[in-house]
Amino acid sequence: MERKLVKFRRSLHRNPELSGREDATSAAIQDHIAAYLPDNLITGLGGRGVAAEFKGSESGSRILLRCDMDALPINEDLDVPYSSVIAGVSHKCGHDGHTAIMMGVAARLHEHPPARGSVVLLFQPAEETGEGASRVIIDSKFKDIEPDFVFALHNLPGFPLGSIVLKNGTFSSASRGITVELTGASSHASEPQKGKSPALAVAKIVEAFTGHSQPSISKGDASELTVTHVRVGSENYGTSPGEGCILAVLRTRTTEEMMYFSRKVEEAARAIASNNKLDCRISWTDEFPVTENSPKAVNAIRSAAGNLGLIIVQPDTPFPWSEDFGHFTEKFPGALFGIGAGTDTPALHSSEYDFPDELIPLGADIFIEIVNELLNFSDHIMK
Repeated sequence: MERKLVKFRRSLHRNPELSGREDATSAAIQDHIAAYLPDNLITGLGGRGVAAEFKGSESGSRILLRCDMDALPINEDLDVPYSSVIAGVSHKCGHDGHTAIMMGVAARLHEHPPARGSVVLLFQPAEETGEGASRVIIDSKFKDIEPDFVFALHNLPGFPLGSIVLKNGTFSSASRGITVELTGASSHASEPQKGKSPALAVAKIVEAFTGHSQPSISKGDASELTVTHVRVGSENYGTSPGEGCILAVLRTRTTEEMMYFSRKVEEAARAIASNNKLDCRISWTDEFPVTENSPKAVNAIRSAAGNLGLIIVQPDTPFPWSEDFGHFTEKFPGALFGIGAGTDTPALHSSEYDFPDELIPLGADIFIEIVNELLNFSDHIMK
C-alpha cells in the first residue's frame, strides 16, 4: 500500500497544476479514491474540490480532514525520474504529499471504518491563492458535510523528520496583498515638466510602507509589510512615465491588527498620491485569515501524537506564513499542525524542494489517531 501511495504522489508531482486549474489532479483523486468505496463522494466542490465521506454505523461527530492539491508557478530544479513535465509549474509546497497522505487515510478508513460518526476527506483546490477554502465553504454542496471539527497538516522543513509541530491559539498569520496604481500624465523625456510623473510618489510610498513595517513578524512583532514589486512606466529612454504600480504583502498575527494595519497603509498611499496630484486606485487580493487553533482540537492532536510516540515541537510565536485553512477555523473548531520534513530539507517554495515520501504513512497514521481520539474518546478530549 505504501508503495502505491508513493507512486501516486510522484505522479501528481510529475503533473502539477496551478490554483484553480486542477482538472487532471481532481480526476486522478476521484479515480484513486473510488477504490476505497466512500459512503458519499462529492465532486466539483468549490470548483475542483473532492470530498469523500466514510460513515460509522452509529451516530456521532463529523470530522473533516483537509488537504490541498495545487502547485506553484516555480521552475523545478530536481533531477529525479518524476520531475515536473510542466514548464514553470511544480509542487514546491508539498501539496502532492499532502494529497497522498489523505489517500492513505482513505485506504485505512476503507479497511477500518469509524465505529460512529463520520470522517470527511476534503481534497481542496486553490490554497495558494487563498481562494479555495472560502469557495468550498460557500458551495451549497458543503452543507451536506458541515463538520463538528476540522483538521489539516502542513509539512515543515527545518523541523525533525516526523515531529509534530503544534501550537495553541494562532498557528499562522493573516496576510493580504495590496496593489497601489498611480496615474498621472506621460510626456517626452526631454520635457518632464509637461507631464505628471508618478516616479517620486512611488518612491515615497515604498519608503512609507517600509516605515510602517516592524522588523519581523516571525520574531513576535505585530505586523510586517514586504514590497514585492515596483513598476514605473515602461522600459524606454524617451518617455517620462505617466503611471506606476506598487505591490506589497501585509502580515499580522490577529484579524484586528490586520484591519488597523491595512487602514494605515492605505491612508499613507492615498495621502502621498494626493500630495503629488495623482489619481490613486487601491485593490486587495490574496487574502488569508489568521489560522486559530482551538484548545479541544490541539488536545486531540497532542494525545494522538503521544499515542504514536512522536516528538512534539511547540513554537513560541505564530508562523509568519499564511494558510487559507484559517477560513475553516473561523467557522469550526479545529487546528492546523505541522509535520517535520527534516532539518536538512530545502525550504518550501524552493526550486530544489521535494516532499519526503517517508511522511506519507506517518501523516496518515496521525490523522487516523486524531479521528480515533475524537470519535472513541471524545469525553476525555473535551475536558
